[in-house]
Amino acid sequence: MKILFFALNSKYIHSTLAPWYLAASVEDAGAQATVVEGTINEKIDDLYRKIEACDFDIIGFSTYIWNKKYVLELAKIVKKKLNKTVILGGPEVSYNAREILEENPYVDAVISGEGEEPFYDIAVGKNYDEISGLCFRKNGEIIVREPHVSKKNPPFPYSQKYLDSLSGRIAYLETSRGCPFRCAFCLSGRQGSVRFFDIEESKRKILLLANSGTQTVKFIDRTFNADRKRANEIFSFIIDKYGKKIPTSVCFHFEIEPNLVDDETIKVIEKAPIGLFQFEIGLQSYNAKTLQYIYRRSNLEKTENVIEKIVSLGNIHVHVDLIAGLSFETLESFADGFNKALKLRPHMLQLGFLKMLHGAQMREDNERFEAEYSSEPPYEIISTKWLSKRELNMLHTFEDVFEKLYNSGRFPRTCEYIFSLCENQFSAIMSFGEYCEEKCVSNTLDSFTELLYNFFGEMRGFDKKILRDCLALDRLSTNKMGVLPEFLKVRSPVIKKMLNELEKDKATRREKNVKRAATILLSRPAFSYVDYKNLHKVKKTYKIHEMYINIDEN
Repeated sequence: MKILFFALNSKYIHSTLAPWYLAASVEDAGAQATVVEGTINEKIDDLYRKIEACDFDIIGFSTYIWNKKYVLELAKIVKKKLNKTVILGGPEVSYNAREILEENPYVDAVISGEGEEPFYDIAVGKNYDEISGLCFRKNGEIIVREPHVSKKNPPFPYSQKYLDSLSGRIAYLETSRGCPFRCAFCLSGRQGSVRFFDIEESKRKILLLANSGTQTVKFIDRTFNADRKRANEIFSFIIDKYGKKIPTSVCFHFEIEPNLVDDETIKVIEKAPIGLFQFEIGLQSYNAKTLQYIYRRSNLEKTENVIEKIVSLGNIHVHVDLIAGLSFETLESFADGFNKALKLRPHMLQLGFLKMLHGAQMREDNERFEAEYSSEPPYEIISTKWLSKRELNMLHTFEDVFEKLYNSGRFPRTCEYIFSLCENQFSAIMSFGEYCEEKCVSNTLDSFTELLYNFFGEMRGFDKKILRDCLALDRLSTNKMGVLPEFLKVRSPVIKKMLNELEKDKATRREKNVKRAATILLSRPAFSYVDYKNLHKVKKTYKIHEMYINIDEN
């Protein structure tokens, strides 16, 4: 039997792990497996040609909210032109298999839940009636099974073909399945209790992927530190092997639960080299009633303390998530939570919008959670009892401008200056977002920078000279082009004179092939310059050097 596994990623940089698990499973059963990947940015005809070029009896599609419509379109073409068996699997079809089979006659079967064992059974020719998790048609009737949850460890997915396919893309690693929590908006808790895979095998996989040519190894464990002791052992292992068996160019991304971080974990991770770890922390909401209603257990005081501690270490990139559209979350309460989260100064504060996923309790019991959402993937929230459609649209505008202002990492000094003078940061950013919409200027970095200067420069309490200097230093330290937009430039012979003096001094002379940029500050008598080397691995900025000068003498 020949089986083709086709995966559509959202971007080229991503590399889906699921089809490689499935390929390993059917090869264990003696079948021939082929994995083909594409992205949703490719034309359907081009994607089909990739499929058509393969020899197969069955095609399996990994289906997610971001690729569902493309998968269904491809599946229809494959059935019409090649008449092959089409099987869908993945989170987007695991909890609505009946609907998929009813509406799409060209889909022969759906695997609900984990797919490795069901595909193994298919590969050995087992009768469909006997395969756990397999949903299919029989004598005009649709047979739907409960999602399959295995008790075994999945097969080894990292074949040489997988490693060759990475080509520097993000590599994914799973050391456990399941989640100890049962959040109403999420599917992870439906996989049963957490299953931890062999830790020594996980360590071998870490070394393998770290040396695969990738720059990021992303752990897809839903709560990596569900077992504190185990998490600390893996953290320590990576730190110990860094610069020895793990290249210094590689970083590791983890999704952690702050309430499970203890003092021992802090002692371990504070030893990590700068930029080795990235932590994603799902704060989701500051509204205590919201958290209780969606079954999310969280001690907000401890959460804050842990995030502050990790950020203060200075060696770990911290990404914090908030979700708009949850029950009992009004615009006012969300704004209050946003301001509190921003005070923690994570390196990224991601504003997401609730998605009503198939299988999530919020969707299955929508009468209780009272939400209007799109009928098409990604099933994003449209309005709730507590948040109107207009208010959600306002939050989308807010999210767009906040991404450019804060999460881009391009304006760290400017943000600190703005936030220090705005009592309500949410309100200030919202007003700025509305200002940007009104101006409708080109969507370039220079135009956005000028909008920042014009808007906040006119606000009471802001010093235009300080604001200009913050913007100039931000632009020089985060963009190695070393060129300021016209409105930030200062034309003075002092700059050239100072640069020449720096070149004469051995201590400040540029290294060969290292670019240097400079400016004069307006808010204080200082000359600033940056050498474009040694980008900070967490802040993603180059070091600014500042020298006092006597403007009058120059």
